Amino acid sequence: MKVVVAIDSFKGSLSSFELEEIIEKGIRNVYSDAEIKKVPVADGGEGTVEALVKGTGGKFVDMEVNNPLMKPVYARYGIMGKNKTAVIEMASASGLPLVNLKERNPRKTTTYGTGELIKDAIKRGCREFVIGIGGSATNDAGLGMMQALGYKFFDSEGKELGYGGEIMERVVEIDAEGAIGELKECKFLIACDVDNTFYGSKGAAHVYARQKGADDEMVEYLDSCLERFAGILKEKLGKDVSEIPGAGAAGGLGGGFVAFLEGELRSGVDIVLEEVKLAQEIIGADFVITGEGRIDFQSIMGKAPKGYPSCVKNAGYL
Repeated sequence: MKVVVAIDSFKGSLSSFELEEIIEKGIRNVYSDAEIKKVPVADGGEGTVEALVKGTGGKFVDMEVNNPLMKPVYARYGIMGKNKTAVIEMASASGLPLVNLKERNPRKTTTYGTGELIKDAIKRGCREFVIGIGGSATNDAGLGMMQALGYKFFDSEGKELGYGGEIMERVVEIDAEGAIGELKECKFLIACDVDNTFYGSKGAAHVYARQKGADDEMVEYLDSCLERFAGILKEKLGKDVSEIPGAGAAGGLGGGFVAFLEGELRSGVDIVLEEVKLAQEIIGADFVITGEGRIDFQSIMGKAPKGYPSCVKNAGYL
């Protein structure tokens, strides 16, 4: 008998790996000679780095970066088994929990730390990236990330701009002369399970900025900044991110990845299941055991179990 255990974490209770061990023990109590394949999975959010690193025999990297308010903090990312692909959760460097409630201000917060993680991975030889962009404290359209990668942004007087969402209002020129040369060799897969647009009533600011510290006035301000900056991106880079589903994720970071780095926005669970090769693992299986912390309406909206039917089909069962 072959059993594949591919289960997401039960948040607040047990990790994917702890659950797999428990399930394996239960199976062996009944079928001691069963072939059990344990495949850690995640949906592109919390736990994705751990699932992809451990699932591919990779390694973790811990380093000091700047948090959303440019204060030092330690963050972790992973490098998958073949040492070519980095997997990063932007929240580890630019996430909401890194800023206390009184200091949350999306005019000031920056994705600079996320760029530092990417830069370090490039130095270590990675040229492929899987990046989860949920849980951000930012609304800067990825400008901080690009600054960490060597970009500079200037206002109408030729002055170099600082950090935070508020600089979107003043960007006139984009200078890529100092950008890391290896960026041209890199491929970015962005785990994005929301369809919010860059700006507008369903855009980054209106949907998410309040939880990051914005009041109603700031929401309108940030939305106007995003709209203006979308025009700059179209003018200077030839990329129109205004109507791309998911461009508004993480305060416009989704759109920033598309415009600056040719990033591809995809379902997080689809990316993870492809990387851990679940379809190949379940070939010949008698049972596949899955689950997550709670099975409800959200389970069919980008959570890990949603991706299994296609894996089953690819394995030849449907």
